[in-house]
Amino acid sequence: MSYIPFPEISPNIFSIPLGPVTLTLRWYALAYIVGLIVGWKLITRILATPRLWSGTPPVTADQIERLLTWVIAGVILGGRLGYVFFYQWDFFAANPSHIFRVWEGGMSFHGGFLGVVAAGVLFCRREGIPMLTMADLMAIATPAGLFLGRIANFINAELWGRPTHLPWGVAFPGEAAQTCPDMLTVCARHPSQLYEAALEGVVLFALLAAAIWLWGWLRWPGRVAGLFFAGYGLSRFLVEFVRQPDAQFVTLGNPLGLAVHVQGWGLTMGQLLSLPMIAAGLWFMLRARRA
Repeated sequence: MSYIPFPEISPNIFSIPLGPVTLTLRWYALAYIVGLIVGWKLITRILATPRLWSGTPPVTADQIERLLTWVIAGVILGGRLGYVFFYQWDFFAANPSHIFRVWEGGMSFHGGFLGVVAAGVLFCRREGIPMLTMADLMAIATPAGLFLGRIANFINAELWGRPTHLPWGVAFPGEAAQTCPDMLTVCARHPSQLYEAALEGVVLFALLAAAIWLWGWLRWPGRVAGLFFAGYGLSRFLVEFVRQPDAQFVTLGNPLGLAVHVQGWGLTMGQLLSLPMIAAGLWFMLRARRA
């Protein structure tokens, strides 16, 4: 059986002892920081390109800079609460103090997405900015963060895929190896984090970039955002077929009372949450009107 050994990469970039505490910078945290900065710079570049707009852009670079703070709050609060309610409700209901232990891990993309949507809506109302245009700009800024976040998931050896005999299967350490159904051989698994990095980061960004720079879709507010919703939803839906189901859903239900993925049957929570995104994306693209 051929496989790829997991590279020895520490999830921590550095750790600095400061008396009774230790200051640690993790790859996952750096992925969030760099993703937000790249997205911000990308939007300001788009705003400074007149040929992409029917007239003057209805949002300024200064407003985007102020929006960054709102987005950070939306990502953190929404991502954490989404993880609590969608994935680990039973545990956090019994241990509510653990909700605030963000440093221990546990973030949901769909929760972070809803948090960013809420932050964007509130900011647009406060600043008098057209929401669909802002949604288009935020859509093109997101794939960079998704790409970096999935790479960080791989470095952390988390959110791994199902066992596979394919030659590019990765022998992840820790729980991934211990929970393999066949303990007589090396447990190689799909590197589903890298699949998602490619689809949600590289492919989705290429589509959105083509929509903006080649097809001029910013002249139809909401169309770029619709492409992002549908593209991310479809990418996540497909990867879930080779991604290991969350352990708590194999034997337990969830607060929404929905069917969950068990031994390869049914739908995963990730797929259930992606279906509305696909539907919403198609609706936004079909209903977009030229500005």
